[in-house]
Amino acid sequence: MARNRGRADAAAGHNRPKVRNLVNLHKERHKPHENASEAHAAGVAGLALGFGMSGFLDVLGKVGKGLRSDDDFFDRLSHRYTAIIFIVFALVVSTKQYVGDPITCWTPTHFTDAHEDYTNNYCWIKNTYYTAFDERIPEKWEPHEHIGYYQWVPIVLMVQALMFYIPCIVWRLLNGRTGVDMNTIVKSLSGNESLNPDAREGTIRYLVRHLDRYFDHQRDLSKGCFANCKQLISKHCICLFCGRRYGNYLIALYLIIKVIYLANVIGQLFLLNAFLGTNYHIYGFEVIGDLMNKRSWKESGQFPRVTLCDFEIRFLGGVSNIHRHTVQCVLPINLFNEKIYIFIWFWLVFVSAATVFGFLTWLSMLFQRERRHYIRKYLKLMERIESNCDTKMTHAFIEKYLRQDGVFILKLLGRNTNDVVVAEMIDALWEYFTEQKRNIHPGNGTEIDV
Repeated sequence: MARNRGRADAAAGHNRPKVRNLVNLHKERHKPHENASEAHAAGVAGLALGFGMSGFLDVLGKVGKGLRSDDDFFDRLSHRYTAIIFIVFALVVSTKQYVGDPITCWTPTHFTDAHEDYTNNYCWIKNTYYTAFDERIPEKWEPHEHIGYYQWVPIVLMVQALMFYIPCIVWRLLNGRTGVDMNTIVKSLSGNESLNPDAREGTIRYLVRHLDRYFDHQRDLSKGCFANCKQLISKHCICLFCGRRYGNYLIALYLIIKVIYLANVIGQLFLLNAFLGTNYHIYGFEVIGDLMNKRSWKESGQFPRVTLCDFEIRFLGGVSNIHRHTVQCVLPINLFNEKIYIFIWFWLVFVSAATVFGFLTWLSMLFQRERRHYIRKYLKLMERIESNCDTKMTHAFIEKYLRQDGVFILKLLGRNTNDVVVAEMIDALWEYFTEQKRNIHPGNGTEIDV
């Protein structure tokens, strides 16, 4: 019996893989269409994902190629990074408003779903007001300040982003009329084609001739006895005379744009103060004080999450057909608004400080000593000058040839590239300048009258 049972078990164990294989084969024969559909769906999903990623990368590539390099980092901090931050915040708040539930009011039990929807929509449109929990709810005739900013937060954020970009538009419009396209100069010297030594040398020669024509045009405008007197004064005081004929049009325009950037970012703080109805210009310090004193929004009243809303419903018939209701509403959108505006306040303070620092660094270019130090540093680096015997030539090169706009162009080029590119450009301009002087005064070598 035991021997027969063992043989039966062995036979069953031997046949079990065959049975399992037959079952699997049966399943595979009866599910060809299911596997094909799954494979087709996976293929479609893969293609969609591939096209989506490639499209996203193409958009990023186009955006990267479209970025200009005709200003410095402090300008881009305002018109590029700050504008992007405001746009992202506007999209986040808009999504919460139009996709989620920005307000939910606690209605009486006899209200129907239609009544609840009406209450939520009415209180969202007509504004709510905040009253502390330990205070009495005001009567209809008693004054109470409504909170009317949360519906307009996305629009205001988009307007703020546009305001940060306006100085950049003004700079590019006025800068483009001078004939010197800083973006083209930077792109031509920092592109991949500039890695070829021959192509790079040809590009530098072309840019030198282009800048020389710009300098010649400025000198043609500055001819005349009275113009020479004003030009002499403008070297020491740019605020009296500025323009192309004085060789300081670009630097004066750029400093004005810097002031506009600074006025914009400071004005944004006061704009938010008026929009939110709070002392927003010191809001960051109030937040720090609340955190240190462990105060919540219930005590400060800033961006309240729970508010009150008054509305009236008209019923047909009866002696008094108008019923007044006061409901308590929760504003989850203010949870986002509070965090967003805390970040915005500290970000605007940071941008203000950075803009002031950037303005002061460019303001130093108005002084002759700073201009000479900047150019002489690169001339020594390229071994063009070694001692004080070249003082007369370098003075003529900086003050008569380059002038303030020329030094400004070179420094702005350095802000967008590197010291090697600036050194090569200054070296090429120096060689072109000295060659011109030798052609004009062949017997005097490099000695010229300053």
